[in-house]
Amino acid sequence: MNSKPQLRIPATYMRGGTSKGVFFKLSDLPLAAQTPGAARDAVLLRVIGSPDPYGKHTDGMGGATSSTSKTVILSQSSQPDHDVDYLFGQVAIDKPFIDWSGNCGNLTAAVGAFAITNGLVDKAKIPADGIATVRIWQANICKTIIAHVPMSQGEVQETGDFELDGVTFPAAEVVVEFMDPSDGEGDMFPSGNLVDMLEVPGIGSFPVTMINAGIPTLFFNASDLGYDGTELQEVINSDAAALTKFETIRAYGAVKMGLISEIAEAAVRQHTPKIAFVAPAKAYTSSSGKLVAETDIDVNVRALSMGKLHHAMMGTAAVAIATAAAIPGTLVNLAAGGGERNVVTFGHPSGTLRVGAQAQQIQGQWQATKAVMSRSARVLMEGSVRIPDSA
Repeated sequence: MNSKPQLRIPATYMRGGTSKGVFFKLSDLPLAAQTPGAARDAVLLRVIGSPDPYGKHTDGMGGATSSTSKTVILSQSSQPDHDVDYLFGQVAIDKPFIDWSGNCGNLTAAVGAFAITNGLVDKAKIPADGIATVRIWQANICKTIIAHVPMSQGEVQETGDFELDGVTFPAAEVVVEFMDPSDGEGDMFPSGNLVDMLEVPGIGSFPVTMINAGIPTLFFNASDLGYDGTELQEVINSDAAALTKFETIRAYGAVKMGLISEIAEAAVRQHTPKIAFVAPAKAYTSSSGKLVAETDIDVNVRALSMGKLHHAMMGTAAVAIATAAAIPGTLVNLAAGGGERNVVTFGHPSGTLRVGAQAQQIQGQWQATKAVMSRSARVLMEGSVRIPDSA
């Protein structure tokens, strides 16, 4: 039996923040995959190697975790005063499904570099040395993000001494500004309340802060869920009953936030909302063996992504954390000691992260104006990915 040769698709494998994914120029995708739909999803699923009942992504570019099963499509921006359109797809590991409902804040750090290197940014805007400012249109959530990309001798500078907990090696610092990161229109808090009660049949009722900033997120007190906020991945991810409990709570929270209308819909909206739990600052040893002292942080936060505890922190969830911390009365703010603040340093399983955020009340509704964090990014491999023609 004769089979057609594999398709070659130009691609770049990049790390951005504590995530990595496969980046494509829209025009390099097969014609049928250049528009949203089943053909695009089929191509990207095969690139990553999903669905994989073995949970390994052995036959694809994915890493079989929520941080490494990611795809990015970039093109010259269709929006005025922007350089590049950025579309993110979170690929499920065990299902033939790509969630297009939200952004990846970590991979955002790599978008500017890819856009510059691949000719998507006007050369007149790029200094030979210094900082290139790339205005990104985040197409999933229709928001502006500004990446400040270091340049050296006309090329993106990737090496440097900036260290990011959750990433093994240092690299160049990329400052990322999330402009107006509130998701959707109106109040960032869907109910209008800083704290609500969430009733989950068979599990219990819990205080929750529901916020649409960076990414829709549900924040709970760690103690209400039976944790102290210093847990590492193995404590949560080795406990099947706990993971089921978290997913059930997340599903009921998604309904209460108005993101879905029926509990069953949560199964096909795995990327959003995120679920996280917070606790006052307390010392712990991170997954790398680094001691995080109580005085190093304002608050401890642990977050789940795609059904598992994240090894560090999702960039978009970091925006939600910083924004909630800036608003007196949220569970995040209270766990951090209360009061007003425009920057927060929080502990996560891999270490610490400092994020700035600004929020204000306009006609009685809270709005986030900006969140800022430093990440790093670099190219891991570039060339072509190959997939069977049948994909």
